[in-house]
Amino acid sequence: MKPECPAWAPPLLALQFLTRVPVPGVGRLSEEGVRVGLGRAMAWFPLVGAGVGSIAAGTMLLAEQVWPRFVAVVVALIVEALLTGAFHEDAVADFCDGVGGGRDPEHVRKIMKDSRIGSYGALGLTLAVSLRALLMFSLAASLTVPAIIAAATLGRLTAAVVMTTTPPAQASTAGLASFITRAVRFRDVALACAMALPGLLPLASAAPLRLFSAVLAATAFLVWLRPFLMRRVGGATGDCLGFAVYAVQLLVLLAATAS
Repeated sequence: MKPECPAWAPPLLALQFLTRVPVPGVGRLSEEGVRVGLGRAMAWFPLVGAGVGSIAAGTMLLAEQVWPRFVAVVVALIVEALLTGAFHEDAVADFCDGVGGGRDPEHVRKIMKDSRIGSYGALGLTLAVSLRALLMFSLAASLTVPAIIAAATLGRLTAAVVMTTTPPAQASTAGLASFITRAVRFRDVALACAMALPGLLPLASAAPLRLFSAVLAATAFLVWLRPFLMRRVGGATGDCLGFAVYAVQLLVLLAATAS
């Protein structure tokens, strides 16, 4: 007998998982229903990402009416961090600490689980956030909204792809990556790609070559990432997924600001 997972659950679980927005109703699901629901929720990640990107872009545009552009960028990043709980930034710090200081896959995973931030994590997070802020500041006015939304969308789509192409790390059999991966179906990945279209179409219309370059860069990154994770981490973890999301966001913004 298949575990019950009502049709309304996956999009709400995706929203709950990727943001700090209060989501009613999901507390009624059983543990097995949540497991299956999270696997299905992966298809909604890009759409939630597009929503997060829209709020960040809208905040930046509104703040620019009052303050200089760089201040508006910082305000937008603050609002996004409050909305997401700095979910992916935390993963970037943990990933950099683990990969930078780990001797072997087991040691890397142990460092990632440590809630403290070391020198690698502090430096990696500082550089990543600084680069993102500078790229947002450098966006042409006509590309500001499309590029920020596309970056958030393609970043969350990346998490779905990593979950289906990279097995969970051995020591993470009860962890987030494994918890979701076991319930993922390839048709959910196809649906995730379809769900990404609304967030990508504005940039496709405004600057198709830049979006094409971003997709190529993201694809190359994913081709590199899987063997890297298998070798250094022993598979995927939640921190690996968050790092992948942030890295692809940077790649999209780099493509959007390239001369």
